[in-house]
Amino acid sequence: MVSQITRGIKISVSTSFEGTYFKNYRIQFAFSYEITIENQSKDSVQLNSRHWEIYDSLNDLEIVDGEGVIGKKPVLKPGEKHTYSSGCLLSSPFGAMRGHFSMVNFTTTRAFKVIVPTFRLSAPFALN
Repeated sequence: MVSQITRGIKISVSTSFEGTYFKNYRIQFAFSYEITIENQSKDSVQLNSRHWEIYDSLNDLEIVDGEGVIGKKPVLKPGEKHTYSSGCLLSSPFGAMRGHFSMVNFTTTRAFKVIVPTFRLSAPFALN
């Protein structure tokens, strides 16, 4: 698990290898990840959007932007947590992801970015 705190918002990420699949006549490696967003600040905040950089050891960088996370824009009061799970497919057994969440502080009405630390995606059978 990796964790990072930005402006009082703690992001923790754990990952799992889910297996291999054939898609469009190519093997794909499926990974899941679970992200916990914990508000350790004194203000209520809302997550509005996400930005991902997905690295695959055999392909170029893929950028994914979107609203909220899994269809939600959670509001977190001080001390609250929001946990969700998602996943991605890679064309190799190794990769990594990193990114940020765009959030707004309800007290100051200011927007800010919360860093999601780089987390590795690796299939255990491919490791020495």
